Amino acid sequence: MSSQPVIELESVSLKYRLAEQKATALKEYFIHWVRGALAYRELWALQDVDLRIQRGEVVGIVGRNGAGKSTLSKVISGVLPPSRGRRAVRGLISPILELGTGFDPELTGHENIYLNALLRGHRHREVEERRDQIVEFSGLGDFIHSPVRNYSTGMMARLGFAVATAWQPDVLVLDEVLAVGDARFLSRCHERIHKFCNDGTTVLIVSHSPSEILSHCTRCLWMDGGRVRADGTPHEVLSAYAESSEDEATLAMLAASSEADRPRAFAGAEG
Repeated sequence: MSSQPVIELESVSLKYRLAEQKATALKEYFIHWVRGALAYRELWALQDVDLRIQRGEVVGIVGRNGAGKSTLSKVISGVLPPSRGRRAVRGLISPILELGTGFDPELTGHENIYLNALLRGHRHREVEERRDQIVEFSGLGDFIHSPVRNYSTGMMARLGFAVATAWQPDVLVLDEVLAVGDARFLSRCHERIHKFCNDGTTVLIVSHSPSEILSHCTRCLWMDGGRVRADGTPHEVLSAYAESSEDEATLAMLAASSEADRPRAFAGAEG
């Protein structure tokens, strides 16, 4: 394993500036602005996060809603710049952060393949070469010629994952993407990620599913209040998180498993 981390965060913090007034329409917001009646409060979504992730690691990120999981994934992906601190990602990063991101609902799935891939930095000729593979992997059939606005969340996830993983990245970021879709498609997703990991891709998985983290990840982070509260093996971190939240179901599942015998879908990745 290379001594230089693929992902490196040093004292990273991110601040949101939130309006106190609730405006239900743009006109109402404009009136507040003209009157100088807008007031704001600061929300630190991330606070002094230090993180180093090596090549080939599969890292799960858990935490309650609002804990900073998705904000962390967006900072790592370069979608949000940190308010302070340093972020470094070495290599090509491919994030799938929110269903529908980079898609135009009025365009067909076929047209959105080009749009999404071009937004990810791929050239038109490269998309032409992978187009049929993307369509085949998505399993959308004739729906590929329908407007994306008619897609279900599962269909959206299929297309997004197929485009994002048509080219092997150095870093793959998945934010709740594997929570939707049928079992057969998810199995294909796991197979592709498994292959990427064996070839050295680093994978980050934001998930509310303890079983998913326990099965697939080699390392786990627990985010709480914008900070990394725990960083260790999935079993250790999930146990601490479940005890904190009094999640009896997860504690029972963890008690029934062991470090030695639980399956790892991405086993074989460098780590």
